[in-house]
Amino acid sequence: MIQSLPTGIALFIIAAIVIGLVGTKMCQVADRLADATGWGEAVVGAVFLGGSTSLAGIVTSVTAAFGGHAELAVSNAVGGIAAQTAFLAVADMFYRKANLEHAAASIANLIQGTLLMSLLTIPLLATSSSQISFAGIHPATIAIIGAYIFGLRLVSQAEKKPMWKPRFTEKTQLDEPSEKNANFNLTKLWLEFLAYAVILALAGYLIAQTGVFIAVQTGLSESLIGGLFTAISTSLPELVVTVAAVRQGALTLAVGGIIGGNCFDLLLLAFSDIAFRSGSIYAVISNNQIFVISLTILMTGILLLGLLQREKYGFANIGFESVLILILYLGGIGILISPI
Repeated sequence: MIQSLPTGIALFIIAAIVIGLVGTKMCQVADRLADATGWGEAVVGAVFLGGSTSLAGIVTSVTAAFGGHAELAVSNAVGGIAAQTAFLAVADMFYRKANLEHAAASIANLIQGTLLMSLLTIPLLATSSSQISFAGIHPATIAIIGAYIFGLRLVSQAEKKPMWKPRFTEKTQLDEPSEKNANFNLTKLWLEFLAYAVILALAGYLIAQTGVFIAVQTGLSESLIGGLFTAISTSLPELVVTVAAVRQGALTLAVGGIIGGNCFDLLLLAFSDIAFRSGSIYAVISNNQIFVISLTILMTGILLLGLLQREKYGFANIGFESVLILILYLGGIGILISPI
């Protein structure tokens, strides 16, 4: 247990440093896995990289739901998705050759973005409909899990046999397997990736716990703690990994990791509903959380427009979508904080 505020801040900083170091290494291994397995950066980024960096958020939401803190569980899940979408706009600043969404053109990322918007509507439908459940599980939970699995299948099919392809320009960076990476030992790569994922999950969970402790000391509400502090804290691995991927030139991996990770994070709501034993977790979704979900749908829609428009250069050398996403996210935070 954390005993004092200085201890909590110190642990937060240590965990953040660990995430920075391990996240960079993990990104390198993920890039090699994408080539060695032949699955491509979009699939590896969405499933393995996105899933691994979401482990801390899963633990935070599920334990909160099991302990009866449904509002914290939901706020952490939906707030994390909004934060990670904004982080992609931040990562755009680290790629100076062109706008990230132009260079990382991929049909798989477009499908994942569309899947994310579809998944985000399910909790909205669930909270505005009758709260029926079977064995304490709402049908929306089954729908989220089923839609996620179906979406991954579509992404995999698009990678293998794409029906649409982005127009190639001099700034387009295609996901082409490296001969060097293709010759790596798969068993060794998987073990290395798993080790980094475990370390990242533990550091991410420590970030979440210290973040909650620091926030509680200020007397903030459970909804705001979940929507901002734990959501941003547990999303730090995504930020580090995405920026590392961009700096290494693995652009499709970076974009796929964020969008695919966001899709994976919708499973947090499903798992939290299963862990919450006092009824349907969708029944406790508040207006603030509906606002965050709606904001995230809007941000994702703008991101998709950027991926489709593929503007080469923009304001401060980042795309219009990155500028709008950051404005919307910061504005949304301001709206959430203002009533306090």
